[in-house]
Order: sequence, then C-alpha cells, then structure tokens
Amino acid sequence: MRIDPTKPVELKKQGQEQFKIRWEDGHESVYPFRYLRQNCGCAGCRSEITGEKLLNPETIPADLKGLKVELVGNYALHFVFSDQHTTGIYPFKVLRELCPCPECNSI
Repeated sequence: MRIDPTKPVELKKQGQEQFKIRWEDGHESVYPFRYLRQNCGCAGCRSEITGEKLLNPETIPADLKGLKVELVGNYALHFVFSDQHTTGIYPFKVLRELCPCPECNSI
C-alpha cells in the first residue's frame, strides 16, 4: 500500500493561533493562522489568470486569529479568520506544499 504524503490523518486546531496536521507519512505541519491567511489562494488574494499574489502579506494583522475550521469534502479545509476573511479553500496538497517547518523549507 502506497503512503500518500498529502493525506491527513489528524487535524487539530491549537487555540486561535495555529493549526496542526499530521500526514499519513508521519510528518507534522504546524501552521500559524496568520501564515495561512497570508498564503490564501482565493480570487481576491491571488490572480486567477497569472497566479500572482494580489495580497500584501504585511497587511495581515500580527494578532490574526483562526476562528473556525471546516472540512471541505475529503480534499481541503476552509478557515474563518478574525479579519472576517472567509473565501479561501486550502486543498490538502497545497497545505502540504505550504508546510512552514525547517525540513520542508530546505527542499
């Protein structure tokens, strides 16, 4: 049986500051909610045509909170942030690519 590194086996909101995913391959990713908001891929934050970021990440409040997390089918998560942004969908494949840990950032 093949292990899928983009399949979560545990999803856990850690307070209002961060979200943790443990992946099928055993890797754990911990995402600050501000980091997720800064990397939103919705049409308001990223050009649908070019993929270019439209959002200046520095405009996201340093004290941004994650208010709610919802599963979207079996492929993504939807977050509600304290700045009232609610339009982003984060596919698991994208979340794995966004992993902010030192191991993933050195690849």
